[in-house]
Amino acid sequence: MANTNKRYEPEFKKQMVRLVSEEGRTIASVNKEYNLGEGTVRSWIRQFEEQCETNPETNETGELYEENRRLRKKLEEMEKENRFLK
Repeated sequence: MANTNKRYEPEFKKQMVRLVSEEGRTIASVNKEYNLGEGTVRSWIRQFEEQCETNPETNETGELYEENRRLRKKLEEMEKENRFLK
């Protein structure tokens, strides 16, 4: 039986993590769009979070992702309020 494990470039992994972390995409939608296994992106996110905890340089990046996510959520709430008030 052939080995079906695929190897992905680090930049591709970072891009997938960015789609979920920065753009607020769901893991399922990224998996489906890029034909990835169910746990693939989730494991990449976990790996990135672990790197952020141990590496100060990536920790800053992780904090920026988290702040970006928080601000996007707040913006979405404000836009809903504006639509309601109109």
